[in-house]
Amino acid sequence: MPEYIYSSPFQTYIREVICQKQSLGYKYDSSARSLYKFDQFCLEYGYTESVLSKELVQAWNQKRPNEAQATLRNRVVVVRQLALYMSRLGIQAYILPKNTLPKEPRYIPYIFSNEELAAIFRQADACYYRPEVPNRQWIMPLLFRMLYGCGLRISEALHLKMRDVDLENGVLTILDGKFDKDRLVPLSHELLQRCHTYVKQVHMFSGADVYFFPNPNGQAVTHNNVYKNFRKFLWKARISHGGWGKGPRIHDFRHTFAVHCLRRWVLEGKDLTAYLPVLKTYLGHHSFSDTSQYLRLTAELYPDITTKVEHAFGHVIPAKGGDDLEAD
Repeated sequence: MPEYIYSSPFQTYIREVICQKQSLGYKYDSSARSLYKFDQFCLEYGYTESVLSKELVQAWNQKRPNEAQATLRNRVVVVRQLALYMSRLGIQAYILPKNTLPKEPRYIPYIFSNEELAAIFRQADACYYRPEVPNRQWIMPLLFRMLYGCGLRISEALHLKMRDVDLENGVLTILDGKFDKDRLVPLSHELLQRCHTYVKQVHMFSGADVYFFPNPNGQAVTHNNVYKNFRKFLWKARISHGGWGKGPRIHDFRHTFAVHCLRRWVLEGKDLTAYLPVLKTYLGHHSFSDTSQYLRLTAELYPDITTKVEHAFGHVIPAKGGDDLEAD
């Protein structure tokens, strides 16, 4: 994490709240960055008082041009946590009431059909060399298949290093996933063979600490680069896109993986009471409720198996408006 230098009247409390959160096991990297921006905001605002006033908090909470609601919510929440910490110390601080900000419209995951997946993979296979990403023609075909075939979050895929890809046993090691959870993810036979071929093309002389999907600068391929390629593949595959934030999104490969697994298990007559916990572990979910959302989604998308899903697991299918799958 970068070493931020805090200079506002709240610098001591900011450092203390970060230290407290990290001592409890939270990374708190993005929050520390938000608090640094708040610290700079206070200086630019000309704020010199040692109390966190309502006026200052409300000024910080103003929505910026083209700012996503989720981004606004995240930076508001971080300063609210700072206010709660200061208040516990007996220092005057305005605490924004809960549920003050309106929630974003709930995103409905886009589930790719088998035909759409095949079309996207064909476009990924057809991509060619670009100087900014010299290994693009090998990275993209494997990366997009891994996102779907392993149900990975894009951040998990891009943070993979050579040591995390066990080609002998066909297992990925996901370190520091969401909620700081580590897990092992088995590869299918086809994906394992593709990984073997890919390593011969890209990593003949790479060490264990090299990123599995590298940029020429030694860092991992960026999320922005992957997203640009994703949009191109969608367009060439004739899959319409609703615009930024409206989908389909890269994260929908993960949603599609989960829904396709559940549908296949239902049609094969598998015992979902045994298989749903397996899916929870495979996806690295924090709680069972996160995974159970996919049961409702599967039943909605495939009416032909709705009865089977409800019969086997109706007691845990959440109602609409429950937990959001957007960032599972």
